[in-house]
Amino acid sequence: MSTVKFQEEYSAKIPALVLLSTLGYQYLSPAQALALRSNNNTNVVLTDILKSNLQKRQFTFKGVMHSLSHAALDKLVQEIQNPPLNEGLTIANERFYDQLMFGISVTEFINGQKVNPTIQLIDWQHPEYNDFHVTEELKVACIDGVNHRIPDIVLYVNGLPLAVIEAKRPDGHKDMIDQAISQMQRNQRIKEIPHLFAFTQLLLAVDGHNGRYGTVGTPNKFWANWREELIQEPEFHAIKNKTSPTKIVNALFADRKAADRQWFDSWLSGGLVPTGQDKLLVSLCRPDRLLEMIRYYTFTDSKNGKIVARYQQVFGIKALLARITQKDATGARKGGVIWHTTGSGKSFTMVLLSKALIFQEALKSCRVVVITDRTDLEAQLSKTFASSGAISDLDQSDAMATSGKRLAEQIGKGNERIIFSLIQKFNSATKLPECHNDSSDLIVLVDEGHRSQGGENHIRMRQALPNASFVAFTGTPLLQDDKTQNKFGPIVHAYTMQRAVEDGAVTPLLYEER
Repeated sequence: MSTVKFQEEYSAKIPALVLLSTLGYQYLSPAQALALRSNNNTNVVLTDILKSNLQKRQFTFKGVMHSLSHAALDKLVQEIQNPPLNEGLTIANERFYDQLMFGISVTEFINGQKVNPTIQLIDWQHPEYNDFHVTEELKVACIDGVNHRIPDIVLYVNGLPLAVIEAKRPDGHKDMIDQAISQMQRNQRIKEIPHLFAFTQLLLAVDGHNGRYGTVGTPNKFWANWREELIQEPEFHAIKNKTSPTKIVNALFADRKAADRQWFDSWLSGGLVPTGQDKLLVSLCRPDRLLEMIRYYTFTDSKNGKIVARYQQVFGIKALLARITQKDATGARKGGVIWHTTGSGKSFTMVLLSKALIFQEALKSCRVVVITDRTDLEAQLSKTFASSGAISDLDQSDAMATSGKRLAEQIGKGNERIIFSLIQKFNSATKLPECHNDSSDLIVLVDEGHRSQGGENHIRMRQALPNASFVAFTGTPLLQDDKTQNKFGPIVHAYTMQRAVEDGAVTPLLYEER
């Protein structure tokens, strides 16, 4: 029988490293990682791996495929390795995120002709074509040139450090996860190691039993718990108990004491039950899920900083995408109701959904119509979209249906990707002949759907957009007689007040009868 050990090495870090290796990450010792960093503690990129991966990229010129030249490759790597921190960590991180999403333009000369192909850093369509590595005790020199910090675990994709995990021992008297978060926040300061966090997109704090996640700049109170809705308990158990290849285990314990390996073999022999830490790592760090979280469920908001979605937003959007991809017998897109309690981030869910549509092959041509029933909500939502970068300031003014006539033009003749309107404007808009669009490539997002579901204006909206997908967002659906569902379709995803209170996302209201 194995002896229970409470040091973070045994309770949190080694189990995490073994699990991550099982998930598909190739383990690198600190010495191996340093060698791949050009033996430079200031450099946080695995330069050799990044170069090796980028060498596989090709671009087309006049119908012929070309690989990157050595000069272009070196310049590209140099640009990536030196994030512009002079304007602050948030802006540097946002610029790198844009490079991840949209690639980097390089200059090449083919037969004397100048070309500027855009090179992707990640193969989003084929996760298996990327290189995934995990290392521990990554020693990084601080900006002050005197000190250094050593994050516990770093996850690399194509040599780029996209996730950092801080591991602590469990302690019944202290919240060690809070300590891990504080340490992560300290390391982001300007004199510490912000050059690591200029690259990172996901941050995790674990203690062997549980964990929380956030991203660059996330305040302590917004580090969130995760509840997995798609991976079932038997799958977690199978992953946790999957036998790790001897080669991986030998590499992991090569620089550790023999007693550590003996403890590990004994620990494995008892059969393992997945912990909250395990479930967090599988849910967020499995290679395909990590790329998905970065691509679809992360963005920078000019007011609130870097945002990573909470689980109800992720699974709500997944369910919505699956729903609106379908069409009924008449060719109309299917819709439904998102029931997410007040305070759970419905505005950001709308933004993330609009962003996710761009990357869905079957939905990328869709336009989004955001409907509210109050001017203050309309202004709030349009500002959220603009602040998140979903629309520019210029597009924001174009997107606003300032009158019924303007709404009719946008629906019938416009090409704006996002439109904002009050539902009341359909009263006058539908009296104009141009206020009609038969396209099924329209997604109508109705805020506070429990209020906007009835009356003549709703009927007029339906008549103007007969084949659109109608999605109602509500925190208080009128379940009596299924009023909201009758208008918009079934509940596609629910996040109740009780669940939000359990998650600590909202504060319970206590009251007594007078």
